[in-house]
Amino acid sequence: MSDQSPRFGLPFILPGQAQKELFHNEALILVDAVLQAAVEEGPRAAPPASPVPGECWIVAAGATDAWSGRGNALAAWIDGGWRFVTPPAGMTVWDKSGGFPRRWDGSVWSGGRLTCSGLSIDGKAVVSERLPALANPSGGTIIDAEARAAVAALIATLKSHGLTD
Repeated sequence: MSDQSPRFGLPFILPGQAQKELFHNEALILVDAVLQAAVEEGPRAAPPASPVPGECWIVAAGATDAWSGRGNALAAWIDGGWRFVTPPAGMTVWDKSGGFPRRWDGSVWSGGRLTCSGLSIDGKAVVSERLPALANPSGGTIIDAEARAAVAALIATLKSHGLTD
């Protein structure tokens, strides 16, 4: 058996361990940082000058000072010091400054992008698998320039929103 949890490296209390409360409290501090995690801003290269207890940041690759060597980890300011948590692939945090989620895929933090196979509202599919590209209208025996322009504008709008190719 390991002395820490496999996902977040939370310290276990081991049989016969002295000062068990220290290990228990450290685990609670780390759980507090990662449970429904929220960061002050996206990846940052240097620690803030005046952090407030409980605030958390994503450490940028190549970070400096107290964050050196901790790239992509979550850094939480607790009890006058930094605690670091290495995120497992799939972890999502809320970016307070951006107002959107950030997701760790195991190699990079994404910002504001959600990946899914579809979107349903009240059980009705609103966005689902992408269909083949739409062609602008052409052909026909009677050409209505206004109708073609309107259809072309609709297709352009769908493309600009990423709903079709």
